[in-house]
Amino acid sequence: MAVTTARPSARERLLAAADELFYREGVHVVGIDRVIEHAGVAKATLYNTFGSKDELIRAYLRGRHRTIEKRVTESLVAYRTPREKILGVYEVQGARLAEPDYRGCPFVAATAEAASGGAATVAADDYRAWVRGLFTDLARQAGAADPGSLGHQLHMIYDGIGITARMDRDAAAALATGRALAATLLDATLGPAA
Repeated sequence: MAVTTARPSARERLLAAADELFYREGVHVVGIDRVIEHAGVAKATLYNTFGSKDELIRAYLRGRHRTIEKRVTESLVAYRTPREKILGVYEVQGARLAEPDYRGCPFVAATAEAASGGAATVAADDYRAWVRGLFTDLARQAGAADPGSLGHQLHMIYDGIGITARMDRDAAAALATGRALAATLLDATLGPAA
């Protein structure tokens, strides 16, 4: 029996092309014609599917958000306590930072030159709210007196690890330092781990 594989839809091809090109080269550098050519679709298909480059950027960033959220959520199942889960978030982040194709945070890159309130900014704000919410929820579960403040501080460490890994081109050192800083913060805020 012959196995047939369906060709990805035009939408899927456009998103795959955008994901590859936007992440590798930047959303502002890559023109819509390059995405269309890479996806093998007509220009009208892009506009019928997304309406504009901004909406394609939004869809690209939402896809990145979903991928990161899935990877983190699935990985945190392996950790028992909220404190271990908090530190586990950095371990998951560290695994991504060590991948050879890591080029920095796609949300930072996409918003570096974006207009306030534009598609990239809105998608980045949604992603950042998820990260901060994750840390705040885990801080609450860990018994923090002020989970919002602790969540904010943990989020800043998370951002710092990603930027340091990219700028210094040393994911292992960035992760080790950031994780140690987070552990120290947790000890100071929650008391030493038992």
